[in-house]
Amino acid sequence: MSRRSILTPVITAAFFAVSTPAIGVDALLVELSSEASRPATNDLMQATVSAEASGASPGDLSAQINQSVAEALSAAKAFPTIKIKTGNTTTYPVHSKQGKIESWRMRSDIVLESSDATVLSGLLGKLQKSLTVTSLIASPSHETRRKAENEAMIDAIALFRERASLLAEQLGKSYSIKQMSISATGHVPRPLMRAARSMSQEITPMPVEAGESQVVISVSGKIAIE
Repeated sequence: MSRRSILTPVITAAFFAVSTPAIGVDALLVELSSEASRPATNDLMQATVSAEASGASPGDLSAQINQSVAEALSAAKAFPTIKIKTGNTTTYPVHSKQGKIESWRMRSDIVLESSDATVLSGLLGKLQKSLTVTSLIASPSHETRRKAENEAMIDAIALFRERASLLAEQLGKSYSIKQMSISATGHVPRPLMRAARSMSQEITPMPVEAGESQVVISVSGKIAIE
């Protein structure tokens, strides 16, 4: 599975649009729409852990943070099912009331991603001995979302055709699809933990219940009643 960010808040994608030649002069052109949804398991977890420190010297802070990050990366590499990447590193001054720099603060992030929630929660328990867990988010993997979208698309098209047939039947005529567009929307990834969490000693793995997201497919188009 290729690495993909799961932080995108709303996913909207136009699948395709189809159209046919112009309708007859006496044809009735009708716009129709339908919608269907399918659940998609939140089987991809992403956690951000941060090393933070304050001090008088930016150089000393950098050495301290780099050591903490290196130790965390070494620990994470022992879990082959977890993907690892370094995140943002920020250093900024802390000013006194008089506006003078009295100290410095530094933070460096590590992003961990896995489809194995049990393994990831176990690693987070170990890392919280020295790092802060700043976010934990669950969302469907690309493969899981695509499967749910395909299933919902079949349902939405079937409903569109059912409505078109019903309308044509009530008018005693036949119909043909002249134009159709299909789009998919997804919800914001589910945050499992919002507040930063840091411990002075190793803790047991976090309990995680990822839940599901709803994938919605919308179909809109035009039919000709003739």
